[in-house]
Parts: sequence; structure tokens; C-alpha cells
Amino acid sequence: MTYYVDKETCIGCGLCTTICPEVFEMDADDLAKAIADPDEATKSAADEALESCPVGAIGKN
Repeated sequence: MTYYVDKETCIGCGLCTTICPEVFEMDADDLAKAIADPDEATKSAADEALESCPVGAIGKN
């Protein structure tokens, strides 16, 4: 499963990076970006980050 962050929607709150830093980080524009696909150990945290995003900027393919 591949996660992505819609840069037009992201407000840069950093919640996803707090919940799952293995998959999300902040970029130079202070917006989140997906940096890796989750493994079995981080999949639930990545899903929690997706569900917790206050503006719904995270999706998955």
C-alpha cells in the first residue's frame, strides 16, 4: 500500500509525522510528504495518520 499527501490540501500541522514518522515527514515547504511504504509493523500507525488528518490530505493507492 502506498500513501500520499495532497500538497494542495495539507496545512502542515505535522500530526501524521507525529503518529507515523516511519512513513511521513515534513518537507522544505513545511508540508507533509510520504517517504516510505509501511511494513506490517507500521501499517496501523500509517492508517491512524490517514484517519487523523484534520483536512483529509492523506490518501493511499
